[in-house]
Amino acid sequence: MGRGSTGAVHPARDPLTRPALARLRAICRDLGGTAEKVSHGEPTFWVGGKMFAQFDDHHHGAAHVGVWLAMPLGAQEALVYADPKRYFVPPYVGKRGWVGVRLDGRPRWKQVEKVVREAYTLVAARTRPPSERGAPRGPRR
Repeated sequence: MGRGSTGAVHPARDPLTRPALARLRAICRDLGGTAEKVSHGEPTFWVGGKMFAQFDDHHHGAAHVGVWLAMPLGAQEALVYADPKRYFVPPYVGKRGWVGVRLDGRPRWKQVEKVVREAYTLVAARTRPPSERGAPRGPRR
């Protein structure tokens, strides 16, 4: 991964999931400043010491392969409602607004890249000191 990588290598348990993990790793690596390590038994992706994505290789017996992503308020509901075959509420972190994205079958990789980038941007912003985040914005009128 990028700077700060632990060099963790976690092979996908199912050989059919390896291409999905390789593609996810490439997306995360291109974001810069990311690190990968195995956490909770799965490859996870970090920026600024905070996790923004976790691979889901049939995690705890799930029927799918996917990625769990940190999302801003309201995104989980919008994505899952709009396309429940591609998006889901992941266990454990779903109650904090994270969203799961299925990577098995025929994922739309441009869309996967978009939501991974959104998760990365959200978490990266939280790792910067408030003085570097910019002035808070008021509500739009």
